[in-house]
Amino acid sequence: MQEHAQKQDPKASASQTRQFPVQGMSCASCAAKVEHSLGALEGIQRAQVNFASEKVNVAYDPDRISPEQLADAVKRAGYTLIIQDGAASGEKEAAREEALVRTAWRRLVTSSILAGTIMLLMLVHMFLRPIPGYLAITAVLAAPIVLWIGRHVHLGAFRSLKNGSPNMDVLVSLGSLPAYLIGLAGFFLPIQTFIEMAATIMTFHLIGKYLEVRAKGRASDAIRKLVQMGAKTATILVDGEERKIDMGDLSVDDLMIVRPGEKIPTDGVVVSGESSVDESMATGESYPVRKEAESEVIGATINREGMLKIRVTKVGDDTFLSQVIRMVEEAQGTKVPIQEFADRITGYFVPAILVLTALTFTSYLLFPEVHQAILEWGAGFLPWVNPGLSPLATAFVTATAVLVIACPCALGLGTPTALMVGSGVGAEKGILIRNGEAVQTLREVKAIAFDKTGTLTQGKPGVTDIIPCEGVSEQDLLETAASLEHASEHPLANAVLDGAKARGISPREISGFSSVTGQGVKGNLDGEEVRVGSRALLSEQGIDTRSVEETLVRLEEDAKTAMLVARGKDLLGIIAVADPVKDDAVKAVAELEKRGIVTAMITGDNRRTAEAIARRVGISRVLAEVMPDGKVDEVKKLQDEYGTVAMVGDGINDAPALKQANVGIAIGTGTDIAIEAADVTLVRGELSSLVTAVNLSTAIFRKIKENFFWAWMYNVLAIPVAMLGLLHPMIGAAAMSLSSLNVVYNSLRLRRINVEF
Repeated sequence: MQEHAQKQDPKASASQTRQFPVQGMSCASCAAKVEHSLGALEGIQRAQVNFASEKVNVAYDPDRISPEQLADAVKRAGYTLIIQDGAASGEKEAAREEALVRTAWRRLVTSSILAGTIMLLMLVHMFLRPIPGYLAITAVLAAPIVLWIGRHVHLGAFRSLKNGSPNMDVLVSLGSLPAYLIGLAGFFLPIQTFIEMAATIMTFHLIGKYLEVRAKGRASDAIRKLVQMGAKTATILVDGEERKIDMGDLSVDDLMIVRPGEKIPTDGVVVSGESSVDESMATGESYPVRKEAESEVIGATINREGMLKIRVTKVGDDTFLSQVIRMVEEAQGTKVPIQEFADRITGYFVPAILVLTALTFTSYLLFPEVHQAILEWGAGFLPWVNPGLSPLATAFVTATAVLVIACPCALGLGTPTALMVGSGVGAEKGILIRNGEAVQTLREVKAIAFDKTGTLTQGKPGVTDIIPCEGVSEQDLLETAASLEHASEHPLANAVLDGAKARGISPREISGFSSVTGQGVKGNLDGEEVRVGSRALLSEQGIDTRSVEETLVRLEEDAKTAMLVARGKDLLGIIAVADPVKDDAVKAVAELEKRGIVTAMITGDNRRTAEAIARRVGISRVLAEVMPDGKVDEVKKLQDEYGTVAMVGDGINDAPALKQANVGIAIGTGTDIAIEAADVTLVRGELSSLVTAVNLSTAIFRKIKENFFWAWMYNVLAIPVAMLGLLHPMIGAAAMSLSSLNVVYNSLRLRRINVEF
């Protein structure tokens, strides 16, 4: 609940959130150091580093601290924070990642050629014939690897030790640099040399880093693909002539011309033309959607048929695509609560390994007989174990193996890579996850509360029954209701207006209009007060509704919303409106109930109508006659009863309840306010996507647990083996790299898991 409290912190909600690339991190300890350096600053509400993507999400007060001050703090910690003007363009981000891959590749190729040559010479020297000047040749070949190509490792180690937070660089540096320097001492002293080992350890580290960079690039493909979806240019009408402009020059209210086969440059409204538009990039829906005048269109979707003239409504960061990219980036930059424990352990990991290394080295010098017996036993089945070395040489080799086998990188990559891949998979399927906490919480949900209109139902109600009282015509009844509802913005009001329009009835002028929350509307028509709404609204005027009670009950039991219409003291009749249940609602609710998740519906409808809809859909709990401001209290009651509760809604009045819930889920066809308040957004607006979201969160969390298990098991098993002297440092260096890759590629397997319902 502490995390939940932070989610609703008004101070945090008013802060500015930006994402910055961070260079120089080599493991989870580095990420923790960057977080600590930023978190200690005044004006910082939150700083979360994604080690896998090498970025930090910072929520800060721009009036108290600037990005330059953030960069200075990170620089003092030994790393580099890159300040970008606004959101980084896809081209810049791609160029940065490509540069990292190229640099890692150059280091790998050069180091591999030199180390391969050293290994070949070593085999010849050991098994065929001695090579004159062998030590000098290997020292010259290894020098560029250890001292130049791997210099960034030694510099990173120095910075981390200087800042009191030793990281992975320290382990690799101590495993390679001393080994090389001791090898140089062989020119002057008759001692065992380890130059080959030094070169091989650094090379394996560079191989692992290259493969890791490539793999992390694949994990972040989702963002790159989303960015690349955007159009580069737009064709607009200027003084009746077509003109092609860059996207950066596009403005709101420009008129765009989009021909068949072209991408729609940005969000807008169709002014003229008809066509089918492929919106799969936004919603995951494979079938094209019909568009005509007044239809809303999404930028980066593809016009399939006719030419469309579109008025621009959103540009830049306000567009749907930009919001999706921002939400996916936010998700990838946040943390899953389970990672906090791993982060705390990782913070002590490298210092603990350094202590174990020192103890191992000391033990081999103090108790050589004990270790010699173990080495002789191991030599019987492990060809790399050499019991013939001196105690000092054995101590050094074993201590080096302990250093290089330990791998906090795998622990640091476990959560962010799974979250990066999983959020990307979700975006492709129209499920936008805003934060990592939602991934863990959604799979733990015990109850899901649904708003009714626009969530369980299609949100497009229509008039089904017009029942006038004796002496009143249908036209008079509908005209009175339409005149009053003309001033209202409620979905039911639109249904009445549409019903009147279909019958050729025009609304008349109303004065003194007012809305009574949760009950209906009232106003003055031709000097008389008119009311449209519930029994309670009419009872205030002293109007007796008992004569139509039986009809009201029948309509409500048919899941229809019955509205009473009155003029003065007279009851004119009833207008019934029904909002069709979404096609997939029954199937989705049944699946949730089958999984043991309690489903509840929160609505302002009267209980009889609400229960009729609940029966039709399969909802097990009905919370009816709830005023808009009472939804938060109902969610709190469900939390008291069930613990972890999700709320699904689409309206402005759902936003507070979405915030109150442990997981807020917005229907993407709803309002921007509801979407901004939610932790998860279902872009399609289909409830089957809710089941898919639960499946996805379960799959992501399972991968996170698998990653942690393998990372811990690797260290738990490998470190004791190394301490016993049964693991050669060169094999340890290779295994260290493979452990990180195993975690990353395990996360990438999320792409192949079918989570759709």
